[in-house]
Amino acid sequence: MGRMLNRSQAWAVALLIAAFVVGAVVGAGGEAAWARHAHAADPGRGRGLERMKANLDRELGLTGVQRDSVHAVLDRHWTRMTAAWETVRPRFDSMRAQMDSDVTRQLSSEQQVRYRDHVARYRHHTEKTDSGGKTR
Repeated sequence: MGRMLNRSQAWAVALLIAAFVVGAVVGAGGEAAWARHAHAADPGRGRGLERMKANLDRELGLTGVQRDSVHAVLDRHWTRMTAAWETVRPRFDSMRAQMDSDVTRQLSSEQQVRYRDHVARYRHHTEKTDSGGKTR
């Protein structure tokens, strides 16, 4: 095996990263899982990134050289993705608030309370799980 990932391995890693990002963005909580770690003291090295690295190591059976190369790629792109998220986060938060407002207008007073409770529980659970909590 060479020192660099071959084309098919690089493509597989890119697909896994893309799938992770898309999966993180989509969901009732709506906030990207990787973006939750952007507020850490060192935004490029959140627990989500470390978990992603460990998962890729295990799932792909990376060699030591591959692991170093893949981790370097992830480090570089994670920092850029985090920076990009920080530029769109205010707009995203505004859109999410508008969505919640639009939903609650369709509901009775009792349903509005239950909806807000559901959203708060879901978002708390998602943030706890995505930030390294044991809940699954």
